[in-house]
Amino acid sequence: MSTKPPPGTVRWLNPDEERAWRAFLRVVVAVQAGTARDLAAVGLSEPDYEVLSTLSERPDHTSSLGEQADKMGWSRSRLSRHATRMEARGLLSRAPDPTDGRGCLLVLTPKGRDALENAAPAHVESVRRHFIDRLAPEDLIAIEQIDRRLKEPQAMALANDADGVP
Repeated sequence: MSTKPPPGTVRWLNPDEERAWRAFLRVVVAVQAGTARDLAAVGLSEPDYEVLSTLSERPDHTSSLGEQADKMGWSRSRLSRHATRMEARGLLSRAPDPTDGRGCLLVLTPKGRDALENAAPAHVESVRRHFIDRLAPEDLIAIEQIDRRLKEPQAMALANDADGVP
């Protein structure tokens, strides 16, 4: 099944939309590059930090590979490969998942907890420097509103298009 729209039905971006889209991409790249560079200085990647921080928030500092992959928006295989590298560094361990015979649990190790505790102050300072402190409170509210709108079911957006609602 092709996802290519029929000829003549493409809704090209107008100049304002194009500028907004490109500005959004530049913001994402700039913030991620800055925070990634700052995390690398303390020995972690952004995915390392995400895995460690979310595991630290879980009961028993444990999560199934599937739940963790869903939370990060990754495939299970991608997370499994990344977890293998983290496991080799002693940041997490794997355990059999008693609810899924083919799955595994990711478990935060003491070394992983120490790495997270060491990185957290630098990470939050980096987030402030590259993002929070550069924005006004109303900008932060607007970003949350945009996030909520983008999470709305695609079906709602399609229904609005069909009804002619912008």
